[in-house]
Amino acid sequence: MKNSFFFLPAALFSFFVSAQQPAPVDFTKLEGVITINPSKKAVSGEIIFEFDILEQVDSLFIDAQKMNFSEVFLNNEPIDFGSDKKKFWITGDMPLGKDQELKLKYSATPEQAMYFIPKKPQGIEEQDFQVWTQGQGRYTSHWLPSFDDPSEKLEFDLSFICPSKDVLISNGELVKKEQVNDSLSLWQFDMKMPMSSYLVAVAAGNFSEVTDLTTGTAMQFYFPVGMEDRVEPTYRHSTFLMNFFERETGVPYPWQNYKQIPVRDFLYAGMENTGTTIFSDIFLVDSIGYNDQNYVNVNAHELAHQWFGNLVTAERPEDHWLQEGFSTYYALLAEKEIFGEDYFYRKLFKTAEELKNLSDTGKGQAVVSEGASSLTYYQKGAWALHIIREKIGKAAFDKAVKNYLEKYKYSTATTEDLISEMETASGQDLSRFVEDWLKQSAFQGTEALESLKKSPFIQKYLELAAAKPLPVSEKKNLLLRALSFPVNDYLGQEAVLQLALEDPVEVLDLYKKAFSSGNLFTRQAIAFSLQQVPEQLKSEYESLLSDESYLTREMALFNLWNSFPENRLDYLQKLEGTEGFLDKNIRTLWLTLSLATPEVETALKQQYIQELRGYTASHNRFQVRENAFGYLYQLNAFDEESLRNLEDATKHHNYRFRDFAKKLLETIKPSLGSN
Repeated sequence: MKNSFFFLPAALFSFFVSAQQPAPVDFTKLEGVITINPSKKAVSGEIIFEFDILEQVDSLFIDAQKMNFSEVFLNNEPIDFGSDKKKFWITGDMPLGKDQELKLKYSATPEQAMYFIPKKPQGIEEQDFQVWTQGQGRYTSHWLPSFDDPSEKLEFDLSFICPSKDVLISNGELVKKEQVNDSLSLWQFDMKMPMSSYLVAVAAGNFSEVTDLTTGTAMQFYFPVGMEDRVEPTYRHSTFLMNFFERETGVPYPWQNYKQIPVRDFLYAGMENTGTTIFSDIFLVDSIGYNDQNYVNVNAHELAHQWFGNLVTAERPEDHWLQEGFSTYYALLAEKEIFGEDYFYRKLFKTAEELKNLSDTGKGQAVVSEGASSLTYYQKGAWALHIIREKIGKAAFDKAVKNYLEKYKYSTATTEDLISEMETASGQDLSRFVEDWLKQSAFQGTEALESLKKSPFIQKYLELAAAKPLPVSEKKNLLLRALSFPVNDYLGQEAVLQLALEDPVEVLDLYKKAFSSGNLFTRQAIAFSLQQVPEQLKSEYESLLSDESYLTREMALFNLWNSFPENRLDYLQKLEGTEGFLDKNIRTLWLTLSLATPEVETALKQQYIQELRGYTASHNRFQVRENAFGYLYQLNAFDEESLRNLEDATKHHNYRFRDFAKKLLETIKPSLGSN
């Protein structure tokens, strides 16, 4: 294993940050007991590093952000130490030998990496919290002394003490749970194999779980208590995905078990901590929500990372695409099996459009580069793998991937390592491919298009898209074919989007055919594109309020409310009590429209405005708060409390929500000053 520390002569101590020397120390294990205090948003622990000193060294550094240390022992002897709130270090002659121990006692109040999410309003006794971590990006060292360099891999055997009312989940196998006192419990976990520090994770909260043993690997699906009805739609296809990746890679799942935990206010869609994926609870969906924003892609992507990134980790920053490109492409291959070949090629086509547009504006980036965009690492990386798979054939590609994973397992690899395996398996020289697809900043649009055209669906789609500038009279038969049963999801959507360019009264027959298609996504396209509803399509449009899609219902409610004022109460009654997704997309819109409807009773409006303002409070999901803030702005209905909540949101840990709040606050400040 490689070491992420800098081991320096004491005289050169002040230059340790920039030093680059071979690591003569091999850290192998970290054990510890860590106490989490949600009410104080603090963490403390006693940990033991095990390591071998292979050559004489006189200093050692550990990444530790803003931590306080005490009782430091080297091989059971107290030792002096230093800390600058970024690193911990010890200096002096250290004995050669294996199985040495460094014991640390520490405490911290993490400003990032470990998050404490309130689930009840402030002031309520025993305020309920969720706790979760997010370490990718060299952040684990904010709550656990560890190693920011992902090439430093250890076995982590951690125990956690937290409030007994919570369920706690971390990497590895839970080997023991015991009561510490009346209010605290200890959870002890065991990992068998080494991993990078950024993949260490813990989550705690009021969770239940369902276990699936059918794949041979224990798969545990967690969910907040009371959301049992969302388990099947959320985790649908999980068993298939595990079997699929084992079959496609030729390598058995490399960890002891696999756990998935949905948490509030997560920073991203999901994070592939070793054997312990944490993901945004916005993907907790019911059977209707599944049709709009299901967890399948995120589920597949994070599971694929257990091989690509966790088992084999990119050695250098410029090799990051080996993790994200592989996980993106293998997730897409899995979705192809679930949703069909048309879905597969449609997603490839859409990402090719994005990459081509980026390239044409001179903003393209090489796949093998440091600090590239997500679009480059994820989507361009996936496209590169798709092209090389077609170039050398599936058999050679699969053989190379299996050899790559087995050769570099529990270690790191470079792009050159992967290409070497591809060339060996195929017997081909791939230097041209490397130049065009990995090192070239421009996207190879022509080659990508030729690959896409192998799909009969893409050929039909391109034919339909090419007809967009034509008058309806010249393309009517083409549109009719696209809207004829059975309607393809994507061809139906494209046909409807072209209808939106016309006067709807002039193409009523085509719209009626689209409505009668029964295709959920074709009808959804009508809801999003036909916003001013003509009287001739009123009854058909009203049927959208019953579609098995919260997105369709949301748009249909707004467009009907706006188009037919005389029927507003009817439309509101139709969707009264419907919340939609966990972000309450339909409920917050419903409240807003009710407040803007003159016929709604004043007493009811007082209830509705209080409910809408209440959704801005900090114990709500940030997605709910964002919807509520946006609608209050449109209604010009902020009060003092909701304004305070908006100011609080400008300090939120989720940067997208934080930026939204800052911009909205700046927008309304002029009006506040005039009051």
